[in-house]
Amino acid sequence: MKKRNLDSAPWIWRTISTVSILTTLLLLFGFGYAIKDVIFPEGDAQLGTGKQTTIPAKDSGEPTSAVNDGKIRMAVIGDSLARGTGDDEGLGFVRRAGNLLKDQGYDVQVLNNLGVNGLRTDALLNKLDEQGIRYVLQQSNFILLSIGANDLFQGGQVLQGEDMPTAETLAAALPETSKRLQEILKKVKKINPDAQIAYIGLYNPFGDVKELKEPGNAVVAAWNDAAMKVLNNEDKMTLVPTFDLFENHLGQYLSSDHFHPNGEGYEQIAVRIAQEYQAETPAEGSGK
Repeated sequence: MKKRNLDSAPWIWRTISTVSILTTLLLLFGFGYAIKDVIFPEGDAQLGTGKQTTIPAKDSGEPTSAVNDGKIRMAVIGDSLARGTGDDEGLGFVRRAGNLLKDQGYDVQVLNNLGVNGLRTDALLNKLDEQGIRYVLQQSNFILLSIGANDLFQGGQVLQGEDMPTAETLAAALPETSKRLQEILKKVKKINPDAQIAYIGLYNPFGDVKELKEPGNAVVAAWNDAAMKVLNNEDKMTLVPTFDLFENHLGQYLSSDHFHPNGEGYEQIAVRIAQEYQAETPAEGSGK
């Protein structure tokens, strides 16, 4: 009996060693995959499915654009509106717009949602230097951008102050902020000069607050006008107007935080986005 146990010992140790090696290799593979996912983030789930979109990495470090194969490759970057905050269905305007275009016969893929709650123009300028962000934008051919509301309205915190802001205090942020918006648009254009870029214009979420209706309308109008001047000087750039959508429908289209759209509000923005895409790229339609 003792001899049989001694004979089996080498086999047992070989088995343990093999299992240890395989476990180590598996851990190394998982670590490498995690690092790759951070540097080159893969897309969000496909429209209508729970599958992940995989985009092969490029060998060259030079900016590259998505292949022009007729597919709309969408990405969104910016603040909490880009993220879809307030939408109880979690779709936001990017997935809703993608679904609308898909219903029109387009082949649509949402690569990634790069929206960050509370993001302001200065932070977005820095994020555009990140390798993973640039990679996603380079693979897109339809880029949606939402930024500026947090700069002007402090993310909706203006209602919580003791004194209501005046038109002058709201407008004080305009010069520097609108200058950064210009830099953002030009930077996105430089990252991907071939993509169609749609900037989501601002609305006044406080149009039903007596003290903020006029100053809010004034600063939003000035902001949208400044954005339009930049967009008019660039090819493949357009502004998606939202002010008129919300002006008389705040109770219907705003979420309970009185700042972000609800699902119905995001749907209205999505309709505008789909319309703008079709108007700007009629030759790349659904093949109908």
